[in-house]
Amino acid sequence: MNGQPLTDQAPAATAALRLGTRRSALAMAQSGMVAREVTRVTGRPVELVEITTYGDTSREALAQIGGTGVFVSALRDALLEGRIDFAVHSLKDLPTAEPEGLALAAVPAREDASDALVAREGLALGELVEKLAGAGRTARIGTGSPRRMAQLNAWARARGVQIETVAIRGNVDTRIGFVSSGELDAVVLATAGLNRLGRAAEITERLDPELMIPAPGQGALAIECTAARGELAAELAALDHAPTRVAVAAERALLATLEAGCSAPVAALATWGHAYELRLEGVVGTVDGATLLKMSANGPIVLDETAERQAAALGRALAARLLDAGAATLMGERAR
Repeated sequence: MNGQPLTDQAPAATAALRLGTRRSALAMAQSGMVAREVTRVTGRPVELVEITTYGDTSREALAQIGGTGVFVSALRDALLEGRIDFAVHSLKDLPTAEPEGLALAAVPAREDASDALVAREGLALGELVEKLAGAGRTARIGTGSPRRMAQLNAWARARGVQIETVAIRGNVDTRIGFVSSGELDAVVLATAGLNRLGRAAEITERLDPELMIPAPGQGALAIECTAARGELAAELAALDHAPTRVAVAAERALLATLEAGCSAPVAALATWGHAYELRLEGVVGTVDGATLLKMSANGPIVLDETAERQAAALGRALAARLLDAGAATLMGERAR
């Protein structure tokens, strides 16, 4: 682990807060953003402590090693052992089960939750598929996500066109490199990650939710500390954004009720409408896109101390409808 001071603005007598982060460029960028905000609201310096997780070292497909949690457990261990004071996670990586001894201190305002296409020659998805079909080729599109594969393949089936979804792993540079090298024709990545890395200009199409519902919690960050550090949790809570926290509570409740992890093609997105109404969309399907269940639910949410419970109830209700329609069979083996 390496400590990297983020600021020296606070008095030398003030102990630096240790922020645990994965080593990837995206994780470091996200943690750096949070560190600066924590210093702003607390006046305390923050240093990044780099921690390698199992998900960073394994070369297996995320769906094979469990997906949810593989980027989180090492950071949580460091928290519980007192090696760091707080941690920053991509919220979509967090298991839905409540961790013993830890507190979700803040969920900052969400970035763009959508998925993005990065394609050869600056083409949008439809343009890419049409151009390659005219040349007698099938578009090869890379993603490590069964959720994205299911929705891409469903899109292609609905239009009577052919695509090939290719399972890939690696950081943003590696994935975009598959396109620039010509190995793949396009890749699908989270818009939020590209924005946070300053690489939004490489997006050739922001995929509309009508085509691609994101992963539960996508675009949001989670700031976690131990439950015993009540004073620190209270300070970090200054970064909390209630509408985001409530929206992701609905999405994660749907995921938890389905008992699904990253190995299942499950998508969910909660958005705010007029008069504090929350709209939740959920998708469950087969990776080949042959079957895609898509349902939505709406409910008024009062932004008070019960708001997360209200949102979670909406998520559970929509998940129950999906299960009644056969979602468990589509997901295959249900994994906690």
